[in-house]
Amino acid sequence: MNSLKLTNNALSNHIAEHITDQIIKGELAPGEKLIEHSYADEFGTSRAPVREAIYLLAIEGLVERIPRKGAIVKDYTKNEIYDLLEIRVMFESMAMERIQRNGVNEEVLHKMCQSLQEMKNYTDLHHYTQLNHSFHMCMIEMSKSETIKNMYSRLGLPLFRIQTLSFTTEGNIEKSIKEHELIIDLLKNKKLEEAATVLKQHNEDVITSIKRKLDY
Repeated sequence: MNSLKLTNNALSNHIAEHITDQIIKGELAPGEKLIEHSYADEFGTSRAPVREAIYLLAIEGLVERIPRKGAIVKDYTKNEIYDLLEIRVMFESMAMERIQRNGVNEEVLHKMCQSLQEMKNYTDLHHYTQLNHSFHMCMIEMSKSETIKNMYSRLGLPLFRIQTLSFTTEGNIEKSIKEHELIIDLLKNKKLEEAATVLKQHNEDVITSIKRKLDY
């Protein structure tokens, strides 16, 4: 029984990852219904693991259940989008304050350099968004604050999905790479106040870019 439960949990997670990938890539549009039997057929399983996967995605904030309609891809309101992005600014600013207090972790800085190098060789928008998220997570990690890390992680997939909007604007990926290069350079040279200023402006520019796109 325990072995069967573990197997079902693993399958549910796998299905959840698959649906997440579809949502992030735009293959499933906001408001689109998730058809349980289609996923059950695709993965050769009963509907139970599919329901569990949808439940997990509802917790993550990617999916919502509508009475008498079923589960649909969550369509964020403008206010929800702006709130998530502003909370991100707050947490990353807090992380930079901790870095100023505790100093730069060279091992984490090396990981940021690796992420940046991969960002310069990104293959598609989805790939770049993943690398960008990894880069910013490094700064959260460098803060050495488990509280900031745990709270930031709760933004998770909704933030990831929203950030993709910014990178669809022409020139924003190139701008992003240049600013990430500058942040790394400032961290390397222990110019932490300047790094904090650049990071905050970088994040606020993302909000401005998305507002323009949503208000267009």
